[in-house]
Amino acid sequence: MNAKRGFYNAIFGLLSQIIMIALGIIIPRLVIVNLGSESNGLLSSINQALVYLNLLEAGIGTATLQALYRPVAQKNHEDINHVMSATNLYYRKVGKYYFLAVCGLSAIFPFVVHSSLSPWIIVSVIMLSGLSQVTNFFFQGKYRILMQVEGKSYILTNLGTIVNAFSSIGKIILLLNGANIAVLQLMYFGFSVLQMIYITRYIRKNYQWLDLSVKPDYEAISQKNSVMVHQISGLIFENTDVLVLTVVCGLKTVSVYSMYVMLFGMVGTAISTINSSVSFAMGQAYNTDKKYFSKLYNIFETYNMSLTFSLYCVANIFILPFLRLYTKGVSDVQYVDHLLPYLFIMTYLLSNGRSAAQRVIEYAGHFKLTQNRSIIESAINICVSLVCVFKFGIYGVLFGTIAALFYRTNDMILYSSHKLLKRSAKNTYFKWILNFILFAVIMFVSNKLFDITMLNSYIMIIIYAAIAGVVVVAAFFVMGSVIDKESYLYCRDFIVGKIKLKFDRQ
Repeated sequence: MNAKRGFYNAIFGLLSQIIMIALGIIIPRLVIVNLGSESNGLLSSINQALVYLNLLEAGIGTATLQALYRPVAQKNHEDINHVMSATNLYYRKVGKYYFLAVCGLSAIFPFVVHSSLSPWIIVSVIMLSGLSQVTNFFFQGKYRILMQVEGKSYILTNLGTIVNAFSSIGKIILLLNGANIAVLQLMYFGFSVLQMIYITRYIRKNYQWLDLSVKPDYEAISQKNSVMVHQISGLIFENTDVLVLTVVCGLKTVSVYSMYVMLFGMVGTAISTINSSVSFAMGQAYNTDKKYFSKLYNIFETYNMSLTFSLYCVANIFILPFLRLYTKGVSDVQYVDHLLPYLFIMTYLLSNGRSAAQRVIEYAGHFKLTQNRSIIESAINICVSLVCVFKFGIYGVLFGTIAALFYRTNDMILYSSHKLLKRSAKNTYFKWILNFILFAVIMFVSNKLFDITMLNSYIMIIIYAAIAGVVVVAAFFVMGSVIDKESYLYCRDFIVGKIKLKFDRQ
């Protein structure tokens, strides 16, 4: 059952990403062309500011995930109800505080950011964006966690795809007809409400045993405070760049930054979707069967690196030709920069490549024991970014991000290997080194043999990227299989066994 749900999660997740990438690429372009780079930068700044308000969640979600793995694996409905009851009460309280915080932010933000846009537009965008999260805290947040632990992320993914697709189409229509960004957010909020209604009805129909009125088990999610420390550090780390650029360099520079984040982030989201498809199975295995978990971990570590390095390698080759076409006719700021892709690639390789080590720390619930390490990561990012941004601008904030990631990624690898897996980290570092070497070789060859200036249409970019994707992904996965032959054989035998079983049943 877990394998089947993991497959569904991965397939539907990837289909969702393909659809959302296609729609998501169109909208920023329309915003920039029709409303200007300042509007695009403003949306990015507001989104980042709202992300900080999620600190009010105080680690409840992650703590609940960790607390539910064992009772869900054991189908212990009584314990699930006690945990969910506590989560529900916490989320309702958070929802009230979050709403007040959004109101406060909407009153302050127009005076902090220098913009030619109307203050009422800024206030409206903040309020409508914030209300979407308020509905999440009050109604659907707790249910989404339970479905995720049970391996039903594909249901949430399909629903999110439908909602986002209709929302994106609506945004495109509105932008082509001259609508401002406040109207766009109003429509988005409307679709968020519809999504909330569906999830609530789904839970009532399929989880009739769920009872949120039972005595709450606050002890089960007692690590929420330590999780919150990680979240605070993580949010500071992830959103420092945009806020520093907003204050020091202006909204147009933020727009450039957000453009690269959007494109590379699509790749990162696809990787995260695939990783999340098996996360529930790994979490349950860690809490019930450590021997089986060890096999899953090795497979995940090996092929997560292969997937991460291969997809970002392809993205790095084609991002500048795409940006030339995408920002054609936009003259208020220069989006094409030959150094930026490499700096962004470093950040995404370090952050996505460490997923295996990061997840085992979360499964083990070692939030309190590692919280100081997370704080150090954020401190490094802030300090280096603030020192470098005044001299190097957008490069400076990326220097800070890379420095922090280099520290924390190595720390996670060593901690998870020595403290939790009780093994040497040599094999992990060996995989990292070989993947970096192959990445560098492919980039060198592509730069020498491939003239990217010839790519003067979206169709050509798609065709060449698809061909390169097949070759590059295959190269990395073959190397991963050679490096970790045991994981390869296990996956091969598992897949062959499933195929034979299916044919035998027929």
